[in-house]
Amino acid sequence: MDIPEEAVLLRIFIGETSRYEGKPLYEALVLKARESHLAGATVLRGSMAYGPSSHIHTTKILRLSYDLPLVVEIVDAEEKINAFLPLVDSMVDSGLVTIERAKVLHYRHKEKPADKA
Repeated sequence: MDIPEEAVLLRIFIGETSRYEGKPLYEALVLKARESHLAGATVLRGSMAYGPSSHIHTTKILRLSYDLPLVVEIVDAEEKINAFLPLVDSMVDSGLVTIERAKVLHYRHKEKPADKA
């Protein structure tokens, strides 16, 4: 799979307790991105955040949060990301979705050498 050098980065900021059709939202988003043949997706877990409610979510032991922040990042061609956005809109009830330009320097997969018998 190729990604053009001039691509876009889709970021979806959600909480880890967010769900979609009975499964974690971050997992559903990654699976839908894969089904949509997007180049790849990464889920990043944050240690501290706040959003529109101004409620702090943190990993600090004295303020354990049950809803830590997650960011799902997807990079691909602008037209493929734009085609994916209506699905994201239907899946994300609460969160922040951003898009920015990204310059792709490398997108490679090194094949493992064949096993020697």
